[in-house]
Amino acid sequence: MKWDGKAGRVEVGQSWLRMLWLVLGCLVLGYGGLLAFLFLFQERLVYFPTRTWIATPGDFGLPYEEVWLETADRVKLSGWWVPLPQAKDGASPRGVVLFFHGNGGNISHRLGSLELFHRLGLSTLIIDYRGYGRSEGSPGEQGTYLDAEAAWRYLVEERQIPANQIIVFGESLGGAVAAWLAQTHIPRGLILVSTFTSVPDMGAQVYPFLPVRLLARIRYNTLARLPEIHCPLLIVHSPDDEVVPFSHGQQLFAAANAPKEFLEMRGGHNEGLILSAAQYETGLSNFIAKLDSQ
Repeated sequence: MKWDGKAGRVEVGQSWLRMLWLVLGCLVLGYGGLLAFLFLFQERLVYFPTRTWIATPGDFGLPYEEVWLETADRVKLSGWWVPLPQAKDGASPRGVVLFFHGNGGNISHRLGSLELFHRLGLSTLIIDYRGYGRSEGSPGEQGTYLDAEAAWRYLVEERQIPANQIIVFGESLGGAVAAWLAQTHIPRGLILVSTFTSVPDMGAQVYPFLPVRLLARIRYNTLARLPEIHCPLLIVHSPDDEVVPFSHGQQLFAAANAPKEFLEMRGGHNEGLILSAAQYETGLSNFIAKLDSQ
């Protein structure tokens, strides 16, 4: 058999071209599949609920009631009301904290914070979003806003607590929920701990090779809300935060209206409040003292 050099080179070249197109096709399909997954299953990338309680406030020596709230779309939410008993002289508590936790775990993972607020002379209502803990339903952005509204309504209507006695507190994703509520109502104060500017901003940093801003259905645009919020604000963030960059806290502070304060901590996203416990407690106490004086 005689080898035709020119024909052989053409055949080899065509084989390589077919292989190149095959590889490119696989890459395009894979990339497209990744985009489809990101668009369709965003909730799985944002919310990490757990159902089981690991403890209750009673295990920390705190008096509490398990409460049930119903949202505007008929979802039942579980929460804890941790009251501060009146002092013997009849003095009222310094106020009430409405607590919105982050995107992981449930209310039982925030018992240290409940204990802290109790020491600071504050009663607390903490709820689990839909799909978290014992609450019904599945989590989603609009759903968490309905959950926040139900919690506010519970305090104002059922507990008869004036809006000017409610301090709205949010950590991480809960800060975005808290900001939404503070834009909708006017609380006594707002505290945002380790909160991001928006989910698309976070996604663009985690997945710089994907068009996250175009695909994002979940937005939680805290940065856009702050100019519309008119109450005293405390932002707490750490330069060591490996989940939500410190620059997010700085941008939120720059966008906010006065009066506002920035408390810089140390430590990562999840251990920062432990490593900076004394500084954190002092910062919260000072902020609340200024609210008391107003």
